[in-house]
Amino acid sequence: MNINDLIAIVKKKLNDKIVIQSIEIEDKSFLHIGHKGNDKKKFHLRILISSDELSKMNRIESNKKIYKILDKELKNNIHSLQILIS
Repeated sequence: MNINDLIAIVKKKLNDKIVIQSIEIEDKSFLHIGHKGNDKKKFHLRILISSDELSKMNRIESNKKIYKILDKELKNNIHSLQILIS
């Protein structure tokens, strides 16, 4: 899967399950090139979400919700997520 397809899937899944005012997803995979265990088929994503729904939850609850929604992508295409919620 290429990064643009993955970003589109992640945005759609999160928008379908969470009330989001805005979302930005950045590919940060380039920061991990050369690291031990780096897999070119898995990506490092930074997600910036503005969501009243998530803001009402504590950090662990909101991250769990996002990880549950993206379970398939985390198993197959995402190595790590950096999640920032406002």
